[in-house]
Amino acid sequence: MDFYSRFLRPIFFSLNAEEAHDAVMSLLQSGSRYPGIIRIMAGPQIPPNQRKVAGINFPTPIGLAAGMDKNGIALPAWEALGFGFVEVGTITSRPQPGNPKPRLFRFPDHEALINRLGFNNEGVEAVASRLEGLRSSGNWPGIPVGLNIGKSKVTPAGAAHLDYLASFKRLKGLEDYFVINVSSPNTPGLRDLQSTEALGRIIRTLRDWEGTPSKPLFVKVAPDLAEEDLVEIVKLAEEEQLAGLIATNTTLDHSAIPDDQQQQGGLSGKPVRLRSLRALQIIRQHSKLPVIACGGISDGASAQERMEAGADLLQVYTSFIYQGPALLRKLSKVT
Repeated sequence: MDFYSRFLRPIFFSLNAEEAHDAVMSLLQSGSRYPGIIRIMAGPQIPPNQRKVAGINFPTPIGLAAGMDKNGIALPAWEALGFGFVEVGTITSRPQPGNPKPRLFRFPDHEALINRLGFNNEGVEAVASRLEGLRSSGNWPGIPVGLNIGKSKVTPAGAAHLDYLASFKRLKGLEDYFVINVSSPNTPGLRDLQSTEALGRIIRTLRDWEGTPSKPLFVKVAPDLAEEDLVEIVKLAEEEQLAGLIATNTTLDHSAIPDDQQQQGGLSGKPVRLRSLRALQIIRQHSKLPVIACGGISDGASAQERMEAGADLLQVYTSFIYQGPALLRKLSKVT
């Protein structure tokens, strides 16, 4: 039993899921000033296993998925815990509180979560200012930092491309890579932006403003897409010369959860494993673009199956909540 499982998890799991999340983030924000202490508490360090993907050097292929550190408040802590990269967000152009509470639910028997958070974040101006301050302080982490951007809830679908552009412009230069998030199930109409027409408009709007791309741009897709729709996104990514895809976001398939425990929102954790794996396999059948695998990666077997299916990098979130830093050591043995 490691320190997290023996001491910290029982404390955090005595709180409701969102209270625990807020407590963890507050501790990691404070701990970011003393990363050496976090390294000691995290246990044995992850051995280097460098990968170069989309022109970026990743010290290990195991990263933190978006959704945990929505506002970029604990970047040095994630490096100290052993992550090879971290993805901040989802960030929207406007501050927004998200959906009404309660909106985050644990299912320990399934090592799963359901969330309907709704892109709660401080907005692009606050996040950009914080990241600028961290850079100027000299404490910027030595691991790649991705910035995941989404549509503000109040923005009409027809203006989505301009909303993404506003966030993209303000954050430009602070990222190692960008992610266009059009796959969360918790913002009304967001998944409609996965149509090639809408997604293409977003991508071209960012490209037209940027000119020659200076940093990689990824798109995060849903695990619930029909195969033909996912193939169309892959074709679009190839045509637009994107850096790659992230497969996948949370699922609306709650069949693994008993009826009397159901909640609205996106399901993550072990139950999404096969859907996310299938999305990766479909992408790899049609493209050699880099793929960051995400969803249901919770042990050596699930990590190895993604690597064998053609993933270039892995991301975790829900399994980290349940297992803590020991998960990273477990995954590092097979990647």
